[in-house]
Amino acid sequence: MLQSIFRNMPPVVKNLLIINLIMFLATVALQDLNLRTILSLHYPESSLFQPYQFVTSIFMHGDFGHIFFNMFGLVMFGTVLEKVWGAKRMLIFFLACGIGANVIYEVVQYIQIQNFLQEVESDQVSDLINLLNTEGADAVSKGYNYSAEKLGYINSLWNGGVLGASGAIFGILIAFAMLFPNTELMLIFLPVPIKAKYLIPIYVIIELFLGVQNFQWDNVAHFAHLGGALIGFVFVKIWQKDRTNFY
Repeated sequence: MLQSIFRNMPPVVKNLLIINLIMFLATVALQDLNLRTILSLHYPESSLFQPYQFVTSIFMHGDFGHIFFNMFGLVMFGTVLEKVWGAKRMLIFFLACGIGANVIYEVVQYIQIQNFLQEVESDQVSDLINLLNTEGADAVSKGYNYSAEKLGYINSLWNGGVLGASGAIFGILIAFAMLFPNTELMLIFLPVPIKAKYLIPIYVIIELFLGVQNFQWDNVAHFAHLGGALIGFVFVKIWQKDRTNFY
């Protein structure tokens, strides 16, 4: 059955799935290389930041659950979209949503960091940044953080990495809801059919609520998800001029 599914998978979705799985296995097998720190996206002023991370972070995942649900979304919804758009548009869409999500997340991160730094004495800002780019970066790369609440918070913002294809997947979900609004979907924990045009916007609203609330226990990059959804919406609106049939 799995061989049949894989064989019938369109090329871009199939290759994106393979790349993500390879990167996840490499992260697990080569833990001494600390690939998550190297390839995750960091704040541009962090000493851990590299420009290529805007792309590589899309193919990194934190744990099995993270990659499972993202790849499930890619296969389930991306397969349908690629059959509608073709391989070229599907690849452009996936990368645009993923990179766009990262850019929007960095903008939100910049605002959060600037709000924090405004509360720091002006003559201490430089020392704090030096601390974050040396001791703080080293701690994060080793999986640690400061126990002091405020210092731990700013260090996680400054040096913590964001990773995953979730931004791209949110773009895919939005595209699916726009192109196939009346398709009925069911959640695992809520086995009741709900049309895509209702279910996916509800999901986006929940993400917006969680992003704005910024709960301390929540380490999910909700604004990256929302960024991917926004980029996906814009692309579909542009491409929709060539397609007026909906299902």
